[in-house]
Amino acid sequence: MLRHYFISEDLADLKDVEQELTAQGITEPQIHVLSEDDSAVDQHDLPEVESVLKKDVVHSTEVGAIVGVIASSATLLAAYMLGWTESPAGWLPIVFLAIIILGFCTWEGGFIGIQRVNVHFKRFQEVLRKGKHVLFVDIEPSQEPILAKVVIGHPRLQQAGTGEAAPGWVVKGRNAYSSFMKTMP
Repeated sequence: MLRHYFISEDLADLKDVEQELTAQGITEPQIHVLSEDDSAVDQHDLPEVESVLKKDVVHSTEVGAIVGVIASSATLLAAYMLGWTESPAGWLPIVFLAIIILGFCTWEGGFIGIQRVNVHFKRFQEVLRKGKHVLFVDIEPSQEPILAKVVIGHPRLQQAGTGEAAPGWVVKGRNAYSSFMKTMP
């Protein structure tokens, strides 16, 4: 999947774009609107970016986990090289310490990430401060003509590049969940 970014000042126009895309088979979990005015996005009934995803929690937690794996591995290696595992307690306290280090680094990464803007949205900060909105659409290669056809009909929509999209299995899972929730009483 590929993510296409567009900038607009008009939420009503973005609502029209969203409706045209969904009418052509692009599902709501593939469409998101990033804005600093969440209430206006909600009033237009547009699919907004969840507040936790506006922050860099996921990316920073992953970085923290990688640092934790390295630090834990170094702890285990150092304990083995220094002969600490030959004590009566053996590996148990060292492995426990390695698990604590991994958990702490992962938690700290997430804690740092909650204070930062999502790395994928950092380039749009100035645009958002000016009161504009960012529409992004995650599409399969087969859906490119649909998106191009809809975008041509909205000249005020500015293309703002492409980026890495949500994995296809995440979109399919959200589609299945939405379908399930609609069929439930």
